[in-house]
Amino acid sequence: MKFKNKVHFLVDLQAYLQRFQWDMAKFPIKQSLKAIADQISKQMSQIEADLKTKSTSYNNIKGNLQNLERKATGSLMTRNLGDIVRKEDFVLDSEYLQTLLVVVPKLYQDDWKKKYEQLTEMVAPRSSKLLFEDGDHTLYNVTLFKRVIDEFKYKCRENKFTVRDFVYNEEELQAGKNEILKLSTDKKKQFGPLVRWLKVNFSESFTAWVHVKALRVFVESVLRYGLPVNFQAVLMQPHKKSSRKLHEILSAMYAHLDNAGAVSKQDMDIPGFQHLHADYYPYVFYKLDVAMG
Repeated sequence: MKFKNKVHFLVDLQAYLQRFQWDMAKFPIKQSLKAIADQISKQMSQIEADLKTKSTSYNNIKGNLQNLERKATGSLMTRNLGDIVRKEDFVLDSEYLQTLLVVVPKLYQDDWKKKYEQLTEMVAPRSSKLLFEDGDHTLYNVTLFKRVIDEFKYKCRENKFTVRDFVYNEEELQAGKNEILKLSTDKKKQFGPLVRWLKVNFSESFTAWVHVKALRVFVESVLRYGLPVNFQAVLMQPHKKSSRKLHEILSAMYAHLDNAGAVSKQDMDIPGFQHLHADYYPYVFYKLDVAMG
């Protein structure tokens, strides 16, 4: 067994295993083995269903928030422009004019300044100014007549300029900011209760799992050695390099209990037999892997 319990759970894994006693209150031994197994299975199924619901809800909020934050900090080619531009950068409420936002590679800034007024007719002279720049691109605005917008976009593509689809709307921009704030708040609200729920239900799941192991030891021992029940269960924690040696010693000590545990070299040479026999010993053995690293 390995113990790397870096996270604080409501149960100390190593101490629980070392002091394990059957929980009579949770799993009364007056019940049949099938009833106990069904009870544990039902409990685990409910925890699994609740985990899926809670984790899906939290991950959806987290994912949506990450998408919005990514759009707010990425390249000018993809990021949300609402946090960059201001109302005065646009001609608003005009029947004929519209302001566009154009992403220009830094290498082509001089081309933009020379060409934008001549890309099409009806471009407002001196209407373009630099609004923002990142590592590779710059953002310019430009005002023109609505009737030539499609042609202007086509000419921009020819010259490696990218017109971003953006309409300045204060209500929508504020709604976007409110959405980020709401998602951030919801994420914080769900995180604490989710962690507490995980701690409680990890502990519940772990104790149930150990009880299942105990059930398996009991059933396997009865099947191997028969009734009346006369066996002793022991918890052992060997050093990693000593596990093989421990099995060899125990197999020699208890070989008389089960002849199937002692296999001749001739048997091991039978195709497929070695694989089937790999984890079989003359004593009942179950590995408890509780590594949390």
